Amino acid sequence: MQTILVVEDERDLNDLLVEQLGRAGYATRQAFDGRTAVEEVRAGGVDLILLDWMLPVLDGVSALREIRAFSLAPVLMLTARGQDIDIVNGLEAGADDYLSKPTHVRVLRARVAALLRRAGTPRLPVAEPASPEVLRHGGFVVHRADRTVDFRGATLELTPTEFDLVELLCSNPGRAFSREYLLERIWDESEAVGPRTVDTHVQRLRKKLGDGDSTIQTVWGMGYRVKAG
Repeated sequence: MQTILVVEDERDLNDLLVEQLGRAGYATRQAFDGRTAVEEVRAGGVDLILLDWMLPVLDGVSALREIRAFSLAPVLMLTARGQDIDIVNGLEAGADDYLSKPTHVRVLRARVAALLRRAGTPRLPVAEPASPEVLRHGGFVVHRADRTVDFRGATLELTPTEFDLVELLCSNPGRAFSREYLLERIWDESEAVGPRTVDTHVQRLRKKLGDGDSTIQTVWGMGYRVKAG
């Protein structure tokens, strides 16, 4: 049974989320402030984190930055904030997806299921019906079995969403993918996110490749690709 850590300081809402997720078949743990959330994740056994933005002791974005230093568990930020800059800040801190409160329980369940599916199940690339376990292109070595990526000899610390981006792009070198396609392919519930979501994840991925690296290219008016050669 997969375990979800629900981090929400409003106890009634936290209890409601735990109840709904329990009905969907998930085990749950609770935290009511950011510092406790970090320690719960550090203790292990958390498959996904449902993280509120506004938290006591340590706010959600600060907690997420600390969590990302030692864990790549998928993170779904749940918050009443809805401005673009807030979404960007959450994604840049390492969130995999974002939902504004209030949200329908069925939408929440769908997002949770999609994130857990992406975290645990390798995706087949567009170009190949049968994929090798190890994909090599340029400086990338993509290990599909354990969902890890090496770049120029160093192992990258990637979130599940970042892994999916690298795998898809490296499976189709030179092919440009539109932001709309990437949203539909990778985010599943693309109607609640926008092109800025893709841009933010690519920017964060480029930072991990190294300043000035041009392996992932922007195709103006279209989207993104990796170099063909």
